[in-house]
Amino acid sequence: MALTRAHGPLSATAPATTNYRIDGPAHKLLMHPFPRRVRAEFAGRTVLDTRDGVLVHETNLLPRLYVPEQDIDQSLFVPSAHTTHCPFKGVATYRTLRVGDRVVENALWAYLDPLPEAGWLAGHASLYWEAADAWFDEDEQVFGHLTDPFTRVDVRPTSRHVQVWAGEALVAESRHPLVLTETGLPPRWYLSPDDVRVPLEPSATRTRCPYKGEASYFSVRLADGRELTDAAWSYPDPLPESARIAGRLSFLHDELTTLVDGEPG
Repeated sequence: MALTRAHGPLSATAPATTNYRIDGPAHKLLMHPFPRRVRAEFAGRTVLDTRDGVLVHETNLLPRLYVPEQDIDQSLFVPSAHTTHCPFKGVATYRTLRVGDRVVENALWAYLDPLPEAGWLAGHASLYWEAADAWFDEDEQVFGHLTDPFTRVDVRPTSRHVQVWAGEALVAESRHPLVLTETGLPPRWYLSPDDVRVPLEPSATRTRCPYKGEASYFSVRLADGRELTDAAWSYPDPLPESARIAGRLSFLHDELTTLVDGEPG
């Protein structure tokens, strides 16, 4: 994410504030080893189990895990007639995942004869994340995608003055928020529940972040009767690297404006 998205050095909008040039195509590829054991499970079977996976970074895309063919349970896959063409990698052939009555069409792809500039993809295949029931990084189940070694999350206390407004209605205000910075994303401000000035109603919405954990969402109820659906979220039990934000709230909605020291933030 840090390399290929936003303003990373391999993104389509790489920064000009450098004393070097990266020559080559605008669309860049980079492969490097992912050093930990990764497993994927489907219908009670281990689909892949690798200690030699690699991450392929591609401009404007999240990194993709490719694994050696020998680390895939080939008995669970059948060839598909589906193919796709990538101008940077070549022709991808697909395989369908089948265990008992459960089937995922075109779940896995490989470049059997990749273009010369991506020749290192030969002998590797990639499984769609959503095709598996569960993924494990070593012995910990992970959600969304594998963590990118070039992305980090930092949480810091700050004395900056944060206000959240819905028009002229003050939704929340703090002079002791936490600021969370995640590579490639804007800062997010996490406030104490005591800083919230309006009722919040729990939502059924849940999302998972591989860096922060599972988020619970809340709708904001304004005095004029408006309800802003899923306008706030919280991580009640975040992952250790984001433990500081436990129980705090962050806000984002089209009808909300966040000011930091009086400026949009």
